[in-house]
Amino acid sequence: MTSALLDLALREAQPEPVVEVHPDLAEACRLNEGDRVRVVSRRGAAEGLVRITEAIRPDTVFMPFHWGDAGCANLVTHDALDPISRMPEFKVCAVRIEAVG
Repeated sequence: MTSALLDLALREAQPEPVVEVHPDLAEACRLNEGDRVRVVSRRGAAEGLVRITEAIRPDTVFMPFHWGDAGCANLVTHDALDPISRMPEFKVCAVRIEAVG
């Protein structure tokens, strides 16, 4: 499958970036399914629509990384490299969630 076809398939499956949150976190942040939120770290921010799921821990948010522009999860992640593998630390960073008005 070409890159363009893969991109099209991903966008058909999910037309906009999503931010997965546990129901407990959604309640604590007063978020509802489909709300637009900004995920903010010291490095940057990304936006997406809330998807409430019990598939993740209550203290965790998840954003798929394949989106670009304002939905790019890598704008938020830490840019440090693992000292051995030299791989970027794209999987873990402290964030806060803000409703987008």
